[in-house]
Amino acid sequence: MTEDKTIARRIQIIVAAHKAYPMPEDPMYLPVHVGAEGKTDAGGNPLDLGYTKDNFGDNISEKNSAYCELTGLYWAWKHLDCDFIGLVHYRRHFTDGSKKKNPFESVLTYEKLAPMLDRYPVFVPKKRHYYIETLYSHYAHTHYAEQLDVTREIIAEHYRDYLAAYDRVAAQRYGYMFNMMIMRRDLTDAYCTWLFAILEELENRIDDSKLDAFQGRFYGRVSEILLNVWLDGQLEIGVLQSSDVKELPYANMEKTNWWKKGTSFLRAKFFHRRYEGSF
Repeated sequence: MTEDKTIARRIQIIVAAHKAYPMPEDPMYLPVHVGAEGKTDAGGNPLDLGYTKDNFGDNISEKNSAYCELTGLYWAWKHLDCDFIGLVHYRRHFTDGSKKKNPFESVLTYEKLAPMLDRYPVFVPKKRHYYIETLYSHYAHTHYAEQLDVTREIIAEHYRDYLAAYDRVAAQRYGYMFNMMIMRRDLTDAYCTWLFAILEELENRIDDSKLDAFQGRFYGRVSEILLNVWLDGQLEIGVLQSSDVKELPYANMEKTNWWKKGTSFLRAKFFHRRYEGSF
């Protein structure tokens, strides 16, 4: 138990989940029920998954339907006291790179990560490559370009030092996706302060009342691109060096329907049919 507390003071990686699901047993992981606000069980009582809830203290739990796992990140930012804070998804984890029949056996452990914490202040998933799409064009084909255009306007008005970074990232054909990261506490503070201010302003400027539930989750999707923008900006101003950012392998805990994913990707690009659901 003492060792677990020592690890928790060093690092906590929250596992964002909206339902009960197998969780890593390593003590550096903290399962968090995201979107806990207002959720009830069959008896009308507050839903209890046995996880830490994101709806106490300073929180934005009620925004989960739009912000996705970011309500968990916000809660962690405001409440966790540790040297490093991380975010993963219950169906997607960082791994040690090994290939196991049971993907949970490959999930990254503190024992494997600890030696790297003194060397790297930032950990991200390995780049995802889109090849025939830029990050901007892929988003525009699968969701709504206006959401990124307005985000750029906000950056141009309030965070102009990041405008060149935004334009570079939008033109890339790869990125660190999935809202997965582990960062040193001071960097988490800086990133979250910047990120949530932009998203709050985006809420004020975008009318999302006519979007369905799937497309309405765009704040979480925009933030995937914004993580890349923020990192690019940190590199540009010299807060970080490229050697400070460590890419880690990751794995899905469930099988991906690659046929559906691939055909949807091509339909979006060539026939302008937006995504209608997750894969």
